[in-house]
Amino acid sequence: MAFPSASPALDRALVARHYEEPTPVQTAVLAAPADRDLLVSAQTGSGKTVAYGLALAPTLLGTAETLPPAGAPLALVLAPTRELALQVERELTWLWAETGARIVPCVGGMDPRAERRRLDQGAHIVVGTPGRLRDHLERGGLDVSEIRAVVLDEADEMLDLGFREDLEAIVGATPAERRTLLFSATLPRPIVNLAERWQRGALRIAVSGANRAHADIEHRAIRVGPKDVLAATVNLLRFHEAPAALVFANTREAVRHLQANLQERGFAVVALSGELGQHERNQALQALRDGRARVCVATDVAARGIDLPNLDLVIHAELPHDREVFQHRSGRTGRAGRKGVSCLLVESHRRRRAERLLDEAGIHPEWSGPPSADEIRTLERDRFLADPMLTEAAEDEDLELARLVLADRDPQAVAAALARLWRRARPAVEEVIDPGSPEARAARRRAFEETPQDGAAGVWFRANIGRRQNADPKWVLPMLCRRGGIERGEIGRIRIYDQETQFEVAPRVAELFWTNARRPDDEAILIGPADGAPPPERRGPREERRGPRGPRPSGDRPPRAARPRHGETDGDGPRRPKRRRDRGPQD
Repeated sequence: MAFPSASPALDRALVARHYEEPTPVQTAVLAAPADRDLLVSAQTGSGKTVAYGLALAPTLLGTAETLPPAGAPLALVLAPTRELALQVERELTWLWAETGARIVPCVGGMDPRAERRRLDQGAHIVVGTPGRLRDHLERGGLDVSEIRAVVLDEADEMLDLGFREDLEAIVGATPAERRTLLFSATLPRPIVNLAERWQRGALRIAVSGANRAHADIEHRAIRVGPKDVLAATVNLLRFHEAPAALVFANTREAVRHLQANLQERGFAVVALSGELGQHERNQALQALRDGRARVCVATDVAARGIDLPNLDLVIHAELPHDREVFQHRSGRTGRAGRKGVSCLLVESHRRRRAERLLDEAGIHPEWSGPPSADEIRTLERDRFLADPMLTEAAEDEDLELARLVLADRDPQAVAAALARLWRRARPAVEEVIDPGSPEARAARRRAFEETPQDGAAGVWFRANIGRRQNADPKWVLPMLCRRGGIERGEIGRIRIYDQETQFEVAPRVAELFWTNARRPDDEAILIGPADGAPPPERRGPREERRGPRGPRPSGDRPPRAARPRHGETDGDGPRRPKRRRDRGPQD
């Protein structure tokens, strides 16, 4: 056993779970003196839950193998989200099982009266979220007078979510002689300040290579067309055939849309978003753990703290809002020594933003197009031939049925039927192209060679922004692609005048562009056909009058589309959520 011994009872639990070697953070924490406060920098997925679970043993057990009867709690573990808190409770439950430990979770979204009854019956370790624990503390349900140790897990995340006051109230109520273990992915100044206030002579542990916690993740950036995100997601899921996969979207509506479409295509898929109750979330996660579902579509906050042992694939169907969110998403895979793949879907008009995000995260991915249908079909042949149904020993009943079938049927027809049944059990692949491939570039060039009868090289439109509004192709071109749902290569010449901008759209996508561009949008930019160029589809009188005329952006700066607000990028993401307590949905 390579683990430094913390307790014989805990050692046996590790052996039963086939833990053979400690991770770097576990080694560092177990090597620290048993009576020291700890300030630890550790990434999620580095094994820190087991690390502090073992580190609590000398404080709570001493030389004993079992704990005394449960009464007032001996230890508190605080986590930023309900999912992470429940995950910690599960980890500590198996780790401390042979000690007789009674571990009580207290999280938002669960029945507080049931939690109060469990606390009244006694507990050794209480695991919870700050808001719910503070409620129990203020209502007299949580007795902290006997607390010997406090663990703050993902302390930086708790501060980001606005739990500082709750932490102050909870930690401040515990005995001064307690032991305090503080774990954080990063150690910004606010965390260091809290450590100086709450800890005494803390040993600071920065695990060598802490950022290698996700070294087992293979990062890929996938080029996709503006209408191919769903098709690319389908093909990635089919290409990798992961035991469990997580697909991230930015909003609840996007989660619902993706889940419905993947379900329609035959995937066993569940969803996680803030509109679901805790019971529904628990059911979704359990379906992933026991294999009834293999795909989960989730928002960022709903997926915080998810730890699935077989999660080998993460797909970012929409670009994350910042580097921290990207790293959090990707860090759901590549855990506990397993390999994982993180695929970032990048539409052409968002490539610069994606490159900036990856550069900030220090990630250098492999760029490619989505897996093609032919690539997946080639893989399928190998998977079919390696399927256990063809290699496992047949039972007598199976052999009898085989003889009956072969008695009057051609063996090739029987094998074809078997292959057909095998394929029907899997979702169909999508025909999707790489927008960066030579074939796609050639197709875009041909689009402008398809000259219409009036001799124009393309269909001209206008937007009510110009030099006086600081119009610049650097942000005008991505805005036009986003509004019209087309590729950069499908927009030709752009002419910027004082009060307006005229631009050319490939004839084959002009109707699609006009359909999308005239939909209501929160940008103060109006788009319409340029003078002398009829729109690509017939309009009624009201639409004729609407045209490109309308209120122009005021001021001498670019319109709102070009000036992302705090917490946004390119106007396509929500603002950073305000501080909220953990009583209800957190996204």
